[in-house]
Parts: sequence; C-alpha cells; structure tokens
Amino acid sequence: MEDDLDVAEALTEGLEDHGWSVQHLALGLEALGNAHTADIILLDLNLPDVDGLELCRRLHERTHVPIIAVTGRSDTFDRVLCLRLGADDYIVKPYRLHELLARMTAVLRRTTQWVTRAGAGGADADEQTPATPAEVLRHGPLRVDLRQRVVTVGDTAVVLTRKEFELLVLLASSPGRVFTRQYIGETVWADQWVGRSRTLDSHIAALRRKVGHRDWIETVRGVGFRFVGSPA
Repeated sequence: MEDDLDVAEALTEGLEDHGWSVQHLALGLEALGNAHTADIILLDLNLPDVDGLELCRRLHERTHVPIIAVTGRSDTFDRVLCLRLGADDYIVKPYRLHELLARMTAVLRRTTQWVTRAGAGGADADEQTPATPAEVLRHGPLRVDLRQRVVTVGDTAVVLTRKEFELLVLLASSPGRVFTRQYIGETVWADQWVGRSRTLDSHIAALRRKVGHRDWIETVRGVGFRFVGSPA
C-alpha cells in the first residue's frame, strides 16, 4: 500500500529481485477486498482515501495476514497506536531494503509459528490466541485513550504535554519492563535527544505529580525507569 508511484516502483523492483511477487495498491480501500490473497501487507499510513491507522485496524479485523507499517511517520504515538491496532511491525522511512526484508522474514516466521500452534487443537490452542489490540490503556484508575490522547485518573482528567503523554504511553504500554534512559530519550525525543538526563528527569517528575502517584513510575538506579502499574 503506497500512493507514491516512484517509491512503489522502486520497492516493487527491490522485492521482486529477492523473489517476492508484489501487488501494488495506491488506495487504501482497495486493500480491504484484496488482503486475503496476500502473504504479508506493507502499509503506508499516508494514503489519499483513508487514514492508515484506521485501515490497519480494519485489515486486522478482517484477515490474519501480517501487516508491517512502512511509513514516514516517526512519532512515538503513531508507532504505539499502529502496533496496538494490529500491525505486526513498524519501520520508518527512509530504511534499507535488507532491513525491511529481514523484518518481513521475522514477521512471517512469528505468525507462521503462531498459526501452527493454534491449529494443533486442544486447550493449548486457545492459550496461543493473541489479545485484541486496544486503543485504551487501563491500569487501575489510570486510563489512557490513545486515539483521543486523553488521560484520566478515576474521574479526574490529567492534562499532559505532548512529550509527557508519549512518555506515559511508552512506559504504560509495557508495565514491568525497564526502559533505559537512552532508549526513552531516543524514542520519545528522537533526533532531538542528546542525552539530556535533566530533561527526562523533569518529565518523569511532572508525570508523577500530575497522575498523583509517585510509585507508579519506578526509578531503576543506573538504568532507567519502569511503569509498575497502579492499584485497582
């Protein structure tokens, strides 16, 4: 799925040189009727007829064909929401063809293993079924609406800056996982990150203050931070 003809032609040529058979579609709605014939979908999010995130959700609901978002959108929010809406991977333009090929192979390997296990039958098959991606993160009284970019604690709305929101989404999407300072900086601040610990610390402090619970975001000394959840 790519509306830029030059980009589509170059990518098609590169994929075909590596043995892939490629069908190029420029309009998102065309994919809804053709997705079931594919082994994998490469989805640009900037399409002329439909929002790429909405198309990703609809494709995921209609087919089990794996989806890789191939897009110029580098925003952390877009990345997280796209993955939660059903994408199996996310790669930002510009990229190297060999990286895309490696990701395609890895995604197909993962999805093939899941189908094989799920098709084995029995109680274990149900345990392998992945959870439906959600547009809302919930941890006790904390609710983060990814699409509306709204955060509430109980009945109280929490007003966050853009970077505070993206930082919260990153941490709360993987509770218990320790994120290094470097990873957080490069993910949330991208090219603007130059290892400014004070910037990260001030945003963490602001988040803790605004959500009203300091212990929800834990400092791992010498490493970084993790979201430890919230009480029911």
